[in-house]
Amino acid sequence: MTEEDKKKLSADADGLLTYEYIANHIGTPDLDIEWLVNNMKRVDPYGQFTASAARYLHAIDPNLFASQISTLISVTIDKDREHKYLSALMNSIYGDDCEQRAAELSLSDNNFRRIYKRLHPISAL
Repeated sequence: MTEEDKKKLSADADGLLTYEYIANHIGTPDLDIEWLVNNMKRVDPYGQFTASAARYLHAIDPNLFASQISTLISVTIDKDREHKYLSALMNSIYGDDCEQRAAELSLSDNNFRRIYKRLHPISAL
């Protein structure tokens, strides 16, 4: 990433430019994924693009990007106050059967537990 790229992305209005940059440059040796995740945390007001970036990185390589995915999920939970993106994010990351495995996943993954509690506030979990 060049300083010019960072300057342009710093002016990102909602996270879309940063998400597109990740998608278009994934696999390049100079990709500063930490900077991009931090920028997305700063500019995405509703969690739409942090959720999309988490799903995208999970699809590319969930092990390589585990730390960034976890950060993006956490940010999405905090920003998605209307719960527009959480259910799709939950199914994409944890699988379509995650509702049936909720107790197990809640014990092993704090982000899953937080999403589940937001989507099911009266649940026993």
